[in-house]
Amino acid sequence: MVQGNRIISTGYNGTPEGMENCNQGGCYRCSHPEEYSAGEGYDVCICVHAEQNALLSAARFGIAVEGADIYTTLAPCFTCMKELLQAKVTNVYYLGNFREYENDLDLQVKRLVAKFREHGECQRLVMPDVDPNLSRSALEGRATG
Repeated sequence: MVQGNRIISTGYNGTPEGMENCNQGGCYRCSHPEEYSAGEGYDVCICVHAEQNALLSAARFGIAVEGADIYTTLAPCFTCMKELLQAKVTNVYYLGNFREYENDLDLQVKRLVAKFREHGECQRLVMPDVDPNLSRSALEGRATG
């Protein structure tokens, strides 16, 4: 998170502090992807999203985030968008695309984005040579010289 052009908090995707990481078996859902369809089972996942970790770290150390900007790699998930809005973060900048739920939740995401845009920005950043879905870099496979 950034406020006044200074980093005030950072976050990461992973298990809560003091717990084994996902690649060490810390999260059952993440350790058993064959049991869960893509995008499902997050209610039993103990991992904390980077946006949530940034908010929680700021709270832990008494740093106000109202009016702050957040820069994320992927577009925030539905839950993180709600939390950022509730914390009064002003601007959300991201590289990847928002997930498409293919149901009424897509309308709810659009409502959250619109609410951010009433007082700030919610904008996808474009970086040359980076796949917007972040599945791979457009530079992969290119010869370097």
